[in-house]
Amino acid sequence: MADKLKVTLVKSTIGAIPKQRATVEALGLKKVNKTVELPDNEAVRGMIWHVRHLVKVEEI
Repeated sequence: MADKLKVTLVKSTIGAIPKQRATVEALGLKKVNKTVELPDNEAVRGMIWHVRHLVKVEEI
């Protein structure tokens, strides 16, 4: 696994279910095309997996 992950919100959460909206916000993403760097661990990967259709992920 990489040291960090670069996560970018590429699709709006307007049509998403409330649990997915909460997950995106918990990842630290609020607006489309904003990027955050997160540690690469199982918890973060699980959150990303649940909203994989809304985000783009790169390993750093």
